Amino acid sequence: MAYIFKRNGKWGYTVSLGVDPLTGTQKQKSKRTFTTRKEAVSAARKLEAEVENGTYIKETKMSFEAFAQEWIKVYAQNAKVSSVRARSKEMNHFISVWGHYQLKKITKRIYQKRILELSERYSRNYMSGIHACGRMIFNHAIELELIKLNPTENIRLPKYQAKVEDIENQKEEIKFLEKEELARFLRLTDSDGLEMDSLIFTTLAYTGLRIGELLALRWADFDENKGSLRVTKTLYNPRNNIKEYELLPPKTSGSIRTIRIDERLVKMLKHHEIKQKEIKLQKGLSYVDNQFIFARNDGHPQLRKVVEIRLKRILKKANITKNITPHSFRHTHTSLLIEAGVGVKEIQQRLGHTDINTTMNIYAHMTSNMEEKASHQFSQLMKDLL
Repeated sequence: MAYIFKRNGKWGYTVSLGVDPLTGTQKQKSKRTFTTRKEAVSAARKLEAEVENGTYIKETKMSFEAFAQEWIKVYAQNAKVSSVRARSKEMNHFISVWGHYQLKKITKRIYQKRILELSERYSRNYMSGIHACGRMIFNHAIELELIKLNPTENIRLPKYQAKVEDIENQKEEIKFLEKEELARFLRLTDSDGLEMDSLIFTTLAYTGLRIGELLALRWADFDENKGSLRVTKTLYNPRNNIKEYELLPPKTSGSIRTIRIDERLVKMLKHHEIKQKEIKLQKGLSYVDNQFIFARNDGHPQLRKVVEIRLKRILKKANITKNITPHSFRHTHTSLLIEAGVGVKEIQQRLGHTDINTTMNIYAHMTSNMEEKASHQFSQLMKDLL
């Protein structure tokens, strides 16, 4: 039974919460903020009902930042380093505003306001990640019974509606090379490229590998007799430091795959292996031999930043002004497979897409050559009919 009292003009209550199983002592909760006795009695009855039904939660006084830092440690136990890094950035969008707030003080209204503020600055795709991070943090607090209500529940991202003039003025961004452009580019890597340029870009174009997968390849992944490359890992090096890298599992389980390669690429790899062995002999003990195929002259895996800089250099020489990145060769490889008549399922397996929809989305980006061919075939059909 609640004890109702009045002190210094304010009404309050004291309610028994039962026995603490660890100490064996009685636990109580008191509150004295009510202006009338009726209000105090009503609040006490509500609390007693929660205790009786087993739904009472003693909310934490921990700050949002302190709890978020605890959560990210738990999250890191079952996530990739790259995922933890991304979640930490997303989490900081909340910490920067709510860091000192008590976790229990963050309401739906406060959460929704922050989401709306961020939505004015970031894309819907990035906002999906921020919102997902927020939900995970507060869901974890609910699971640990540190708060009663989840402020992220039923909160949705605002709809993004582009202006008509923006859509009309938007140019389609081409993310792959046409056949003739690729041929011109690769010829220049042979004639004007720097060390390993020809091998790196030929491998990207001929396999559809992600840049991280390519840089992580070791000689044990290359089977000369079968003419194949085995993909089992990806290189993670966000700071582009030659020594501070990690080898992580591939993007998805479907990314673990064996890729058949053609005779030309096999010969290029064999020639590169001989050259690399000569470098090892020259460098002696200073060569850090971790058996990377695409190793620098000191043995460390090549940096992604270097590949990007080399790519821009060759693109400029080839007079190609498209926004091409190392990942564009993956799309280039896909478009050429489609043009060659390779089926969607085979493309999915070769690229390591777990979700067939990912392959289908890329499949939709046909090359201009294929569109021109389709138009010509239709025109020829109509001429025959007429």
